[in-house]
Amino acid sequence: MARIVVLGAGIGGVPMAYEMKEIVGKAHEVVVISDTPTFHFVPSNPWIPPKWRKPEDLKIELAPVMAKKGINFVQKSASKVDPANNKVDLADGTSVEYDFLVIATGPRLAFDEVPGLGPHGGHTSSVCHVDHAALASDDWDRFMDDPGPIVIGAVQGASCFGPAYEYLMIIETELRKRKIRDKVPMTFVTSEPYIGHLGLGGVGDTKGLLESALRDKTIKWITNAKVDKIEQGMMYVTEVDDDGNEKKKHEVPFKHSMMLPAFTGVDAVRHCGAEGLTNPRGFVIVDEYQRNPTYKNVYSVGVCVALPPVEKTPVPTGTPKTGYMIESMVTATAHNIRDELAGKQPTDKPSLSALCLADLGDSGVAFLAVPQIPPRNTTWSAHGKWVHLAKIAFEKYFMRKVRKGISEPFYERMMLKFMGVVRLK
Repeated sequence: MARIVVLGAGIGGVPMAYEMKEIVGKAHEVVVISDTPTFHFVPSNPWIPPKWRKPEDLKIELAPVMAKKGINFVQKSASKVDPANNKVDLADGTSVEYDFLVIATGPRLAFDEVPGLGPHGGHTSSVCHVDHAALASDDWDRFMDDPGPIVIGAVQGASCFGPAYEYLMIIETELRKRKIRDKVPMTFVTSEPYIGHLGLGGVGDTKGLLESALRDKTIKWITNAKVDKIEQGMMYVTEVDDDGNEKKKHEVPFKHSMMLPAFTGVDAVRHCGAEGLTNPRGFVIVDEYQRNPTYKNVYSVGVCVALPPVEKTPVPTGTPKTGYMIESMVTATAHNIRDELAGKQPTDKPSLSALCLADLGDSGVAFLAVPQIPPRNTTWSAHGKWVHLAKIAFEKYFMRKVRKGISEPFYERMMLKFMGVVRLK
């Protein structure tokens, strides 16, 4: 009996455990290590500050579900990954040995890279984690007592831009509902070279769709923006030209701000001292089969995977790892570990396709990119109120899958295949 350890229990880790257990059954052991007892549905975090959701609405207790599926759940923090000795050291001094390891930790949020950034000792909010979104909700309550300018966006090195656009438009919608939008100037500050770039070089007409949405809502923007520092009520921004040279300095006042940070790998991985496991930012290096080239029994899925930028931009931007892209990594990894257990070489490669629903408050933008990283076979984008409703439906559907212990029901697979979207190449 082999032991397959999944480190992390988020959008990547939980489906990874379910799919792996479904494939190996009782013949092999699947273990999940998580520093939290709950799964959090991160895509709905932007709905928490305006009270469209409560934090508890987005959490699922994992121990009962994992036990029902025959998966061993270890609710402890990892202190160090030790691939040379095939083990994960835990914060309480114990360790878990493995035959195969799947690193699915998600990222470390690098608030420390910009002075004054972030909710812990800084001056901006975050929706990257459900607990951060809860703090943003408190900040939003204070803002409503004394409204003023709002600044939302993503700093240099960020790779996940979608939630910034979502939060911007959700907050704008809430302000209109409360009849105080006229009291609140709004500015979007982003490291993207243009609105709708999304770290992907744009998808279909996302540039036109999102620029039009911002103009329609009278929201100003600063692109090619490097945030120098943030003080209470003031953001200091350097705007650069297409060659990366300083173009203009901005001092942008705010009463409420949410800025997405850059990411790195988590400390247990990036500081483990295993040469060849990660890149300089601490993201896990993988080959086309999601397997680390140096440590052949270590795989990785999700935001913690090292992917190069889609293109060079004047201000650094990263490549986002979106939900369906992560699910394609999960399926390829599960199949390849199955093959290795049978004495075969890995052959399955993830499609790395993107199918995304971005909520814009009372409408939304949907886009499909096959694969996510260009050049692409399929590119499509659309805008409408149906996207907002589809995003709500997707939240309910995905959380139901987590509660039921299911990764990809056959009807989901068949429907997406009909659309030309599959998990494997």
